[in-house]
Amino acid sequence: MTFILIAVGAIVVYSVIMFFYQRSIMKTLTEEEFRAGYRKAQLIDIREPNEYEGGHILGARNIPVSQMRMRIKEFRKDQPVYLYCQNGIRAGRAAQMLRRQGVNEIYQLKGGFKNWTGKIKTKQKAY
Repeated sequence: MTFILIAVGAIVVYSVIMFFYQRSIMKTLTEEEFRAGYRKAQLIDIREPNEYEGGHILGARNIPVSQMRMRIKEFRKDQPVYLYCQNGIRAGRAAQMLRRQGVNEIYQLKGGFKNWTGKIKTKQKAY
């Protein structure tokens, strides 16, 4: 029983440390702040392709967090990266990968795509 409590405690401590680390390497922006800067940056939708096709911010490239390790070379280190996912959860993992590759300016959309009120594009289905 003691082992289980220690293991659970370690997982909780690790999770808390990762949460604060992820928040320290990227800045969370309100929609207004995000809009003000994303056109001069790399705008990346890190959701899966089916989520992206269902609707995404106009001008965003789709690089799912599940593919980032394979596609990391597509990111420029000399330009800010503006990330968004559905609700802001996956952005932390993406930011960690980008930071390890030398990207220093990383921003995320507060609340993710579900809170976006601006223009979106959806992929039209072929009939």
